[in-house]
Amino acid sequence: MSLTDRFQQLRGEPKPNQEPKQQSPYADAFQAPLAPTTLGKIHEAKTAEAAASAVVLEMPQTAAVASEALHALKERASQALYERLGSRITDSSLEEAELHQYVRDELKIVVDEEQVPLTSAERQRLTREIIDDVLGHGPIQRFLDDPSITEVMVNRFDRVYVERQGRLFLTDTKFSSDEALRRVIERIVSKVGRRIDESSPLVDARLSDGSRVNAIIPPLAVNGPALTIRKFGRDPLTVHNLIALGSLSPEMAELLQACVLARMNIIVSGGTGTGKTTLLNVLSSFIPADDRIVTIEDAVELQLQQDHVVRLESRPQNIEGKGEVSIRDLVRNSLRMRPDRIVVGEVRGGECLDMLQAMNTGHDGSISTVHANTPRDAISRLETLVLMAGMDIPLRAVREQVASAVNLIVHISRLRDGTRRVTHITEVQGMEGDVVTLQDAFVFDYSAGIDANGRFLGKPVPTGVRPRFTDRFAELGIQISPAVFGAPAAGTSMTRGR
Repeated sequence: MSLTDRFQQLRGEPKPNQEPKQQSPYADAFQAPLAPTTLGKIHEAKTAEAAASAVVLEMPQTAAVASEALHALKERASQALYERLGSRITDSSLEEAELHQYVRDELKIVVDEEQVPLTSAERQRLTREIIDDVLGHGPIQRFLDDPSITEVMVNRFDRVYVERQGRLFLTDTKFSSDEALRRVIERIVSKVGRRIDESSPLVDARLSDGSRVNAIIPPLAVNGPALTIRKFGRDPLTVHNLIALGSLSPEMAELLQACVLARMNIIVSGGTGTGKTTLLNVLSSFIPADDRIVTIEDAVELQLQQDHVVRLESRPQNIEGKGEVSIRDLVRNSLRMRPDRIVVGEVRGGECLDMLQAMNTGHDGSISTVHANTPRDAISRLETLVLMAGMDIPLRAVREQVASAVNLIVHISRLRDGTRRVTHITEVQGMEGDVVTLQDAFVFDYSAGIDANGRFLGKPVPTGVRPRFTDRFAELGIQISPAVFGAPAAGTSMTRGR
C-alpha cells in the first residue's frame, strides 16, 4: 500500500476507482471529535469550563468574606451604639417611636464613623439587623413577624427551631453569642416587670401582642440560655375559624354556645400546645356582652372581645423574696369584685380549691383550663390540685366538690398529623359511690383512618346520648337543634372513657 493510499485510508477518503463505503447515519457523530477543528473547539470549551469553575469556586469564597466583614462591622457598630445609648435604651419615659428614631439617628452616626463603603441595600440590611438586636428580638425577629410560624424555640444561641403547620424545622438563624441571646431575654422580661438572673433563672412572660414567652438561663440551663416563644395570631381565632380548620364540628359549636349561655361551669382540658387557651377564647366569645367578666392569669394571654372585662395578672416575688401575688390570691380577690363570670387561664395549684368553691357558691358560668390527657384524667388532676391547697380534706369530699362544681369537660388533643381537634365533649353527671361519673356527648372518630398525607380523616361524632343538662336549656328558653345529638356512629361506644 502506497503512502498516499495509507493517508487516504486514515482520513477515510475512498481510493481512486473505489466506491465510497456505506456509512451509518450516526457515523458523523462518532467521527466529528476526530476532526482537527472540532478538537480545537473542545480544547477551547474545556478551557472556558475550567475558567468558569474557578469563578464559581471563587464567588462563594468572596461572598463568605463579604458576609464575614459585614458581620464584623455589625458587631462593632452594635457595641458602639450600646455605648452611645447608655441608660436611654431602658428609659421608660421615652415613647417607642421616639426611641426608635433616636436609635436610628445614633446608628447613622456610628456607621458613618466606620467609613466603610456600603451599598444602599447593605446599609439598609445593616440598620435593620442592628435595630432588631438593640430594640427588637435579634435574628428571630423575622420569625415573629412571619404569620405562618406558630412557635420559636431557641435551644441555644446557635440552634433555633420554628414550628410551621404543626411541624418543627431547624433554621440557619443564630445569635452571635450567649450574651446576645441573654440581652434579648432580659429585654423581653423587663418590659412586663419580670426579672431573670442567677437568683431567679427562669421566668414566664409575654410579648406586647400576647405571645407566651418562657426563658431559662444557667445554672439551670446547661447549654446556655434557652428561649421559647409561643406566638399568638394577630387576629384571634373565632368559632368559624375552628370549624373551618376541622377542630370543631358545627354541632359541637352549637352545643358549646348553649352551655355558655346557660351559665354552665366548663373545664377545657388537654396537653401542652393543644390550643386550650385558643378554645377558651372561643368559649368566652359566647358570653353575653352585659356580663361582668374577671380574668385571672399568670401571664395575660386571653383575648376577650367583650368590653366589660377586668384582667388580673399574678406577680412573682421580688429580689428580696417578697411581694408575691399568686393566682390563688387573685381568685379570692375576684369574689369581691361582683363577677358574673370568672375565667381562670389555667389552674395548676391550690387555687383550684378556691375556684371550685366559687363555682359552688353562685358564680356559675366560670371557665378554666387544666393539663390532662383525657376527661377522666382531668377529674383526677382537679382532685390532686385541690389537695395541693394544703388542707386536710377527705378525698370523697374533694370528689363531691368537683362533681357538683363542674358541668362540662371539653377535651382538645394534638393529633400525630399536627392538627388540633376537640376529641371529647363530656358531661359530669355526679357521683356513684366514690366515683365521679362521666358521659360523652361527642367523641372523635379515629376509625376513619388517615389519607395519603398522613392527615386524620375522622371527625367528632355524637354518641347519641342526650346530656342531662339539656333540661336546663329548656328552662332558660335556649333553643338547640335536635340534630345536634344524632344517632351514634357505627362502632362508637356510648359510654367511652367510663
